[in-house]
Amino acid sequence: MPQPVYAIGDIHGQLAMLEDALQRIEADGGPDARIVFLGDYTDRGPDSRGVIERLMQGQAAGRSWICLKGNHDRMFSMFLEEYPRNDSQLLIGYHWLHERLGGIETLQSYGVDVAEGDRIYQVHKRARGAVPQAHLTFLAGLKPFHQEGELLFVHAGIRPGLQLEEQSEDDLIWIRQEFLKDERVHPWLVVHGHTPAKQAEHRVNRINLDSGAGYGRPLTAAVFEGRGCWLLTDQGRVPLTP
Repeated sequence: MPQPVYAIGDIHGQLAMLEDALQRIEADGGPDARIVFLGDYTDRGPDSRGVIERLMQGQAAGRSWICLKGNHDRMFSMFLEEYPRNDSQLLIGYHWLHERLGGIETLQSYGVDVAEGDRIYQVHKRARGAVPQAHLTFLAGLKPFHQEGELLFVHAGIRPGLQLEEQSEDDLIWIRQEFLKDERVHPWLVVHGHTPAKQAEHRVNRINLDSGAGYGRPLTAAVFEGRGCWLLTDQGRVPLTP
């Protein structure tokens, strides 16, 4: 019987939801459960800082927690560089502080307000003074993917037909339609987030665990045994099938 591995979808600053998901996992697999977090810890929700702190605490305590990189995590990290950068994968006219992306909410969790009329350099200077270096180090150390047996955990997906070593980080954390619409069998069952759905989805060759916590919907936690997948609810396991 394969050892269970747990996964949590996109958190987006929802610390209370994260704590609830961790409790559901501990009730199923105990305090030493192996958990893969699928990225997007920041933006939109009210406490991105608290989410990052919680993940760092778990890793520091020796928990078997694997934290993957999401596109929102990379946007946050790029903004906090010595000279702020805009992610090249963003649509023209978008930037991390765009109202639809949630960067403003992330900075608010660090005590940095963004006022109308502020210039980027002003916000950047205040952010650099407020975000702890330890958080930047955490963001820089996030993994682009995690493979475990027949499962491949990744934030957004893969470019179909390419070997794992050929995949680009841009695709792993940003890809959508080329991956989502491809119904071919991959070398692994791909477990991902990034594209919010009303609830977790099993699409035979992939499983999407982004259930829209960034928009206030419930945060999904799941357990895998081999290719078998169960959602974790307050009443226990519920099978997730195609």
